[in-house]
Amino acid sequence: MKKSALLLFALVGAIILAACQPQTVEVTRVVTETVTETEQVEVTRVVTETETVTETVTETVVETLRGQGDQLTLFFWQAPSNLMPYLSGGGKELETSAIVIEPLARYNPQGELFAVLAEEVPTLENGGFAADLMSITWKLKEGLLWSDGTPVTSADLVFTYEFCVNPDTGCASNDLFAGISSIEAIDDSTIKINFAEPTPFPYKPFVSYNAPIIQAAQWADCMGANAIGCTEQSFKPIGTGPYMVTEFLPNDSVLYDANPNYRDPNKPYFASVFIKGGGDAEAAARAVLETGESDYSWNLQVAPEVLNQMQLSGQGSVQSARATSLERIVINFTNPDPALGDDRAEYLDGNNPHPFLSDIAVRKALSMAIDRTTLTNFGYAGSGQPTCNFIPGPPAFVSTANDPCTQDIEGANALLDEAGIVDTDGDGIREKDGVPLRIVYQTSTNAVRQGYQAFIKQWWAEIGVETELRNIDAAVYFGGDVASPDTFTKFYTDVEMYTNGATGQDFASLLANYTCENINGVANNWFGGNVPRYCNPEYDDLLAQLNAEGDPTARQELVKALNDHLVQNYVLLPLTYRGSVSGFSNRVLGGRINPWDAELWNIADWTESSG
Repeated sequence: MKKSALLLFALVGAIILAACQPQTVEVTRVVTETVTETEQVEVTRVVTETETVTETVTETVVETLRGQGDQLTLFFWQAPSNLMPYLSGGGKELETSAIVIEPLARYNPQGELFAVLAEEVPTLENGGFAADLMSITWKLKEGLLWSDGTPVTSADLVFTYEFCVNPDTGCASNDLFAGISSIEAIDDSTIKINFAEPTPFPYKPFVSYNAPIIQAAQWADCMGANAIGCTEQSFKPIGTGPYMVTEFLPNDSVLYDANPNYRDPNKPYFASVFIKGGGDAEAAARAVLETGESDYSWNLQVAPEVLNQMQLSGQGSVQSARATSLERIVINFTNPDPALGDDRAEYLDGNNPHPFLSDIAVRKALSMAIDRTTLTNFGYAGSGQPTCNFIPGPPAFVSTANDPCTQDIEGANALLDEAGIVDTDGDGIREKDGVPLRIVYQTSTNAVRQGYQAFIKQWWAEIGVETELRNIDAAVYFGGDVASPDTFTKFYTDVEMYTNGATGQDFASLLANYTCENINGVANNWFGGNVPRYCNPEYDDLLAQLNAEGDPTARQELVKALNDHLVQNYVLLPLTYRGSVSGFSNRVLGGRINPWDAELWNIADWTESSG
């Protein structure tokens, strides 16, 4: 066990060190800033075209007063449906709740952990993470208050754990609390998390924006099946963050005021935040880059040439950084036929397979027909790379077993012919066991995604597959409304497309979204995490090995093996390794894109340009 612990020092130490580190970002900007350190200097940087710049980021301390600034306006064209990440599967809910409810620790833009509500991040070195890897002890900062003025205690953390692991809650982050045997409240400010077996990576529960602490008093009547009916709590959660919710309109807008009980008495600088939802990515980009209506616009899925043209207006700039975000097509392994009623897209212990996508030859042919380079150049030139890997970065975790990744229409047709999946009636559509290969392909409404759909529909037609395209308003598609048939988690079509990635460098949680126990279905309100309803014991065994492995090099190899399993079984079809792309107005100082955690991770530190 001592050997395992020593091996863990390299893994944990690499993640914990959060200081002034080189950061690679893609920038197109003209910036004039006054940086206060030991003396005042004026720095003007001009970059006339998008390029990759590696720079050492030095945190600047600017003395301000809480509420000194007026209102910040943020555009989220994918508007949130609630502000409770445990009851939603969408990134928009994670982002917009992150300025209200917070975790013990989160990741900075370099992918390193730093303490938020905790006094420090427990490690093997400081003794907070046990040498036998069986427990981790966290201590809250002194004097923490909820926005309603009541103290934050260890009882709130214990309650959060019990809320999420209750099987009737349908907690979207349930996997982050897996493998825990118990959580003890040692005293009012200390908890000890006990693991069921040695756990080399203990930074899942209460870490990052998808595992925040919720107030026990507010959610006391919302345990289990009652959770889904707690709309007041989901719309206006009581938190510890720099802002608190004053008005919430689902799928439309959110108004926040500065939290009077925030732990830093001089922050946040801006008195209020208004999130405007709806529209599309181009409108959001125009608002921050051209018209000045927005101070920050999230997730700018806009053609690169359009963004470049907008930036010429001089109102703002685009920031982009890559972590693990992947645009992909997900395959439905169950039958989504509406005629099945309540059994539609339910796994049913493997007894409801998709009539033709359950055949690997069909899935492989669909992948072979796609030209990923054409797609990426169309949608993400300069901020994306074509890929056939589920884990596309960082380099140490990237498999080479799936290279090259080129289009092969002729090979795809030959593969289907060989499998006996042919067009028997001359209508141009192949059949498998008498079922025509007709696919319903859904994604969110967005010009780049509709472009991807159009290309792919044409390529699939060339191999005898007919495709019906559907695009759904992003607020609905990525929403948490369990009554809606159109959410990506419910997945009532044959294939669908979206992006997500790992939180920090915890690949085990991301990879757990494809295990048998996490299959989405009515029993977990479609928040289990396993959207494609894929189940393979061999994959689950590989993941168990990863969760038990302490050696960093061995972990990297296991991540590659899990990646290869998903890719080579065509559980999903990777398309583009995307950067996070957002826009900041020239008015905002201190905004730094973060591909590893919430993009609004440091909104409490944002201040205002005097220009």
